[in-house]
Amino acid sequence: MSNIALLERPAVTAPIRTVRAQQEQQAAADLPAARSPRGFALYVGLDEIKAAEAGVSLPVLVDALRRTLAELAPGAETHATVALAPHGSGGRDLDVVRLALQEPGAIARTKAAAEEEAASTEGGVTVDISRKRVLIDGESAAFTYKEFELLQYLVLREGRTIERTELVSALWQAQDDETPGERTIDVHVRRLRAKLGRYEDIVRTVRGIGYRFDRHADVVIRYGHGTPSPDRF
Repeated sequence: MSNIALLERPAVTAPIRTVRAQQEQQAAADLPAARSPRGFALYVGLDEIKAAEAGVSLPVLVDALRRTLAELAPGAETHATVALAPHGSGGRDLDVVRLALQEPGAIARTKAAAEEEAASTEGGVTVDISRKRVLIDGESAAFTYKEFELLQYLVLREGRTIERTELVSALWQAQDDETPGERTIDVHVRRLRAKLGRYEDIVRTVRGIGYRFDRHADVVIRYGHGTPSPDRF
């Protein structure tokens, strides 16, 4: 009888174990797949002219990087490609490279910038912090560096009244040739408003104290797009 019992045990328990294994496999399949790093991409912004000025070339740099990687991690797989862009492409070399190689973040930022550019032509004032410029009704305004800095300082402190003394200390250094007094700052504000034209009221005067920028329906503020570039560690 003991032999019979021994033979019968697998026939009874095997289906149970099989069902349990299937259930465990199904439960594992229902869980989200875990993600882990599998490598990295290093974008290098450098054209042939700048490379030549440094006494190297792009192929030399690629070969040097590959040899260094082979020494540090012999099992690593590598692939190098050169980013080609039209002559005269503006912007940082690194941004041009990332866009040419279809890096998702670069594409998203370019698309967002194009949409905002189109929106800015509809009218109003666009204060472009990232590019240090002001658009009025879609046209670039001829702001001086100091005029833009003055407007930017107020815009970035939206809703807060800025005293004249703070504007002077923040925007002019002690060694500057033309450091304005508290009242002279009013002259700079008048020049700023003159260039804003019919939108001059976006810079508000708080009598006896200073100036303030409040949220305005005719003003669009551009701070830049996306998360910090992965080239910054």
